[in-house]
Order: sequence, then structure tokens, then C-alpha cells
Amino acid sequence: MRLYRDAHGIPHLRAGSVLDLAWLQGRVTAIDRGRQIEVERLRSEGRLASVAGAAEVGWDRFARRVRLDDTARRSFANLDESTRRWLEAYAAGVRAGGVEWHPWSSLGVFQVQHILFGTFGNKMWRAHVERTLGPDALSWFAIEGPGGSGSNAWTVPGQIAGDPHRLLELPGVYQQIRLACPAFDVAGLTFPGVPGVQHFGHAGSVAWAVTNAMADYQDLYIEELRATDHGLEARGATGWEPVATHQETIAVRDEDPVVVDVLETRRGPVIDGNLSLRTPARSDLDLGFDALLPLLHASTVDDVADALSRWVEPVNSVLTADSTGRALQLTVGRVPQRDERNRLVPVPAWEARHAWKPEWAPMFRSEVTSAVNANDRRPDTSPYGVDFAPPARARRIRELLDLGVPHEKIHMDTALPADSAEAGRRMARQAALARAVCDRPELRPLLEPSGYDPLFAPWTDPRARIGIALDGVLAGLGLPSPATADSGPDTPWGDRHLLYPLQLPGLDVVIPQIRLGGSAGCVLNTSSVPGVSDLCWRGPVARYVWDLADRRRSRWIVPFGASDDPESPHFLDQLPLWAAGELVPLVTDWELLTEEPLIVFSEKLPGLGELTMIPLDPAAHAPIVHSWVVKERNRFWGMGEHTVADVEEIYGFVDGLDSHHAYLLLLDDGPIGVFQTYEPSQDPVGECYDVLPGDFGLHLLLDASGRDLPHLTSAVFPALLRHLFTDPDRRRIIAEPDIRNERMISRLQREGFTLGPEIDLGHKRAQLTFLERAHFGSPASDL
Repeated sequence: MRLYRDAHGIPHLRAGSVLDLAWLQGRVTAIDRGRQIEVERLRSEGRLASVAGAAEVGWDRFARRVRLDDTARRSFANLDESTRRWLEAYAAGVRAGGVEWHPWSSLGVFQVQHILFGTFGNKMWRAHVERTLGPDALSWFAIEGPGGSGSNAWTVPGQIAGDPHRLLELPGVYQQIRLACPAFDVAGLTFPGVPGVQHFGHAGSVAWAVTNAMADYQDLYIEELRATDHGLEARGATGWEPVATHQETIAVRDEDPVVVDVLETRRGPVIDGNLSLRTPARSDLDLGFDALLPLLHASTVDDVADALSRWVEPVNSVLTADSTGRALQLTVGRVPQRDERNRLVPVPAWEARHAWKPEWAPMFRSEVTSAVNANDRRPDTSPYGVDFAPPARARRIRELLDLGVPHEKIHMDTALPADSAEAGRRMARQAALARAVCDRPELRPLLEPSGYDPLFAPWTDPRARIGIALDGVLAGLGLPSPATADSGPDTPWGDRHLLYPLQLPGLDVVIPQIRLGGSAGCVLNTSSVPGVSDLCWRGPVARYVWDLADRRRSRWIVPFGASDDPESPHFLDQLPLWAAGELVPLVTDWELLTEEPLIVFSEKLPGLGELTMIPLDPAAHAPIVHSWVVKERNRFWGMGEHTVADVEEIYGFVDGLDSHHAYLLLLDDGPIGVFQTYEPSQDPVGECYDVLPGDFGLHLLLDASGRDLPHLTSAVFPALLRHLFTDPDRRRIIAEPDIRNERMISRLQREGFTLGPEIDLGHKRAQLTFLERAHFGSPASDL
């Protein structure tokens, strides 16, 4: 396993197998984004308030009610075995980096990024509009809402480019990464905490990119509930039905705990008042993760389409192109077929017409030469959604492509430059008009409290929704456009339209003042809310250009940097480039990258120094390993007659196995031995005894000749066992020393191993030994 970085600290990973690569991705994510993924895991479990305090209780309450962690666990259990093993390897890598992680945690953090990305917030808002202004007013707000974002993607022959728009978060929502093993070599953008490359990737011969399809795949149901002697019941289409109920307690730092009632009807979890949420992921207990491994293996557009046929949510528009010149336009995900009223507002759970039909809506697939996706209404999106972005953004991108404008300039195209005083006046007029409209007596009922949880304020706040949909509201009220309003101040737009990212809880970093151009109507969709704030909190969270003819010409950027550590030089090093519209090259030549030592495990040993474990490099480490194995004292290692070339060949073979791993041990950076691990079921030893789930094998050679290191084995061996048992799936450690190696057998017994049968492995007669997790750390006399 090898870790390389480019000048911006972007990790490029190489490993001998898919599972080793997954482990390595998890380990590097813990290095680069450990703080971030720890927060996201706690969010997924509804436990963030335990470390961040009362400000996070609202989210934790929602996470418990909507069953994020339960959905993650149960969806993980439903995955293909190959996907589960992949996620387990990734989780082991994250844990090796000192971050608590479960194999299903990746599914949980993926939900955190997307549960509010759908449409149910808009349905809450429409219900409030209907209730206060009447159904005719719904059309005033028929525009891309807060979750629509403003993403762009386009393809022309030989290239795909674009820029996803989301909430601007520090650290960023996307992590640049390259993943290479004998099966594939993929560079792209991943969600920290999720293995692989999900939304934007370049695999050499094929590339892909997504935008929000603006599909409506989440429904809210109005539940009628009653208490009975048998428990809580909900009124369904055929009568009263039982409701699953229990209570959970949210621990709150420095505050009293908060008890949450968790209810789930046959539609789904009750998330607010009497509203239940039905989603494809919860109804099928499938988050679509079986698409991710096949996506990494894709080499053609058909492979991408086949992989994403397993996608669930969010529903995405996908552009994919390959080196043969073919390109596809896809819509992927699961959209329920149901009554049209479901698409607009919460609907009565007891009316049969609002139930989902058994079949999902068929998805779209078409061959294209060129295409532009900008959250707009198109043949590939129209059947699935209600509100779409206005067509101007997509139309502008097509105009620029027809003119041959470079992709980087298209990314930054705007009629509202940061240095323009006229843009500043225009946006000031719009803001003043939005505030004035909010005070109109016709809209006064809309300002009444909605009764929804404050967590949903971005979707239900009337002043924000009026500002976002100002043109529609003006038309509905018959009021003049912003051009007829009073002129604003003569300050440039960028003086007020400043970058304002949402920072990770506990992170309070003063970032450079970044003046931005753009607005919600531009390709440079740096969103603010007229009448509420000119600050930019939503915008392009990445930009990319994928070149299919020559991947070396590809380039990318994220708003901040590769690291979540404010002390790292790569915390904000991409920010000035992003603000200026520049991209950095996707480095594909390994020789142009810098290799970084990868520490798999480290522990300070009192009186001795720091023990570290790194992957054994067959070529670089063969000479030192050879110098050890040829010694008489190490004869039981079985390689005494081998040459350096033999040692390199043997460990090169081991490096290509998923089931066996070799590491070099160092003490204060000086090599002291070899540590090997293996899956007994994939080793000849597994043919000599009944392998149990959770068995895990080891070999250890220590040689610190020339160094004064008393009691080295007594310190190193327990440290290595502690490391192995950090994986909760490992229940028993197996060792099988040569029967003549009395010193090692004695050492194993002192560490708590029990003796099993003698076994014949062909090349040696061995003593099988076992260490149960429960016995680790117990003196032999206590066993």
C-alpha cells in the first residue's frame, strides 16, 4: 500500500487489491478528515449534542426520529457480501487512524448529506402557503428551492465539465482522491467517510458527473394517531394499524439529557408533529451502496449505466462519456409512482389513493453527443419532479459552449461581477424590494408561525422563500420588477457578497475575506437570499474538467483544501484559486507525486520509544528483511536460504493478496522486525482446524541487533495484540509457530494464548495456539 500526494496535499492511493485500497482510503480519510467524519458519524447516530452541546439537539432529535442509524445498520445487512467486505475494510482503515467507525457508518454519513436534500421541506412550505394564502399562491413560489442548489454539468465530445452547488461547508463536503489498484484507477470527488468515488469520477477510459435531477421521491403523510390499551395506532387506508414506538435519550454536553419519542407508522418515521416521512431508502432498507464498487470498475458508459441502475437516492441526472466517443444522459434513482397530490403537500395517510404503487418509475437513458444539465426541466427530468430551476442558466451554458468558451470561463460566467458597482446597486434594489414585499398586507398571513420544527426553517421561513422566489411573488401580487425600484448604494457587489461557509462544530476559524461575484441566476451560482442577507453560504463546492482523450489534461478544484486541520498547509490552500476560477491539474504520473510514509499503527512504549507499523514495501524493504531471516536465531522464519530477490518476490506476492498482509515494524524510525497477518480461512492453516468467524492469524519476527532494547518482545507483542483487537470483528487470534520454537510458544502462553493441536503444514510441524478476546491481558495463571 502506498500513499502519494500532489502539491496541494491531494491523496493518490495505490494498493495491491480492492480491499487493501479500501482500507487505505479509510486510513487516509482518518488522517485528512478525521475531525469531520467523527462529527458526521455522530450526526448520523443522533449523538452530536453529546460533544457539541445544546445547539445540536434539534438535529439529534430529527436523526433519531427519522431513524438514520437504524436505516444504515439494516441497509448494510442487506448489501451484497462483496460490498459489505469492502465497507468493512474501509471501516478498519478509519479505525486504524484512531477514529471510531463501524462498517455501516458510511451509510449513515451518506444519509446525513442527503436526507434534507430531497423535497419534503418544500411540501411543508407549500402546505403553509395553502393554509395561509390559498392554493392559487402555490404558483408564486414554483421555483428551485433551498435544496435545489444550482449545479451545472455539461459534456461535449471528449470532455465532461461542471460544478456541483451545495451548502458551502468548512471543511468541504467533497474530498479529492485517486484510487488505484490492479482492477481500476479512478480519480474523483468523494464524500469524506464514504469509500469509492460516488458523484464525479474519471476512470481513464470513462468519466461521469451528476446534478440534482430535482425529482420528487420523498412523501409526507398526515397521520391520525390514537392511544389504545394495546399501544399507539395510526389510521391507514384499511383501518387502524399498530405504530412502532420507543424512547431514546439524547445526551447533551453540560445540559440535562433530552428524551425523544420515536414513532414509525407503515408509511415511515414520524418526523414532526403528526407528519411521517416515506423515502425509497427507508421503505426498501437500501441506500444504493451496491452501485459503488461496480462504478469503480467501469470502463465504458454502459458499465456506468449498469452500475448506477442500483442507485437509490438522491435521484440524480448523470452525464457519462468514454474514450470511444459515446456519451449517455441518465436519470438514476428510485421515484415512487403515486397520486399527483403527493408531489405537492403532505397527504392523508388514510386515503388509499396516496399509497405508493409497487413499481418504481422507469428511469431515463439516452445517447447524446453533447448535453447541458442545470437543474432545469428537460425530457430526462420532467416526469420525476415539480419545481425546477429556470432555463436561463442552461441556455447560457449552451451559448458559451457554442462560442467555444473555455470550461473555466464558463464556470465563472456571471452578469454580476464582484467589482461591479452596477451589480451592487441591482442587488441592493432587489433586497430592498424583497423586504418591502415581506411587509405587504397581502402576505401578512404567510408570516404567521408555521408550527414546524425550527430545523426546517431553511425551507419554511417566509422571508427567505419570498427572497428566493421574488419574481414569482411580484408577478402574483402584480407589483413592479426590481428595475423600477429605487437605486441602491454605489458599493461593488463583492463588498457585500462575501463567502460565509458553515463551519464544523468546534471549528472557529477566521478565513480570508473572499469577495464573490455571481448570484442565484448565473452560471456562477453563488447564492444569497435577497432581503435576508447578501452573504454567500451556498455555491460551487467543486469544479472539474474531465478530459477523455488525455486524463493528464483534466483538472479540478474545491473551495478550501484537502485537510480539515487548521494547522495544515492544505487547510485553505485551494481557496484563492477557487475564488479566482482557477483549477489545479489532476496529476496522473506517479513520478510527479510525493510518496508519504503511511503509518498503519503507532504506540508509545514506555522506556523504549515509539513503535510504528508501516506496509512492507517488497522492493525497498527486501534487503533489511533478508538480513534478518538469514540469521541462525531466526531460522524458524523458514527463509534462511533465500536471496534478497527471493524475499522481494515472496513479499510482492503477499502484497497482491486481500487475505494476507506484511508490515515493517519500527522503533523511533529504526526497523526492528516484520509483522504479518492473515485470514485463516484463506491460508493452509485453515485446512488443519475448524475456522470460526472472527479468527485472525499473525506471524512476528523481531530483530533489534545492535540496539540496547531490553524486554522488547514483552512490550511490542501486547501492543500488536491491542492493535489487532481494535477491530471488533476479531474474536480470536491464531498463531502457529514451529513446534521446535519453544521460546515463541512460551511467549504466546505468557500473553494468554492457549495451546491447541499440533498440525502439519508441510513445510513445518506447528503448534496451533489461540487467544480469545476475553482472555487478552489475562495472566496465563488466570486462564
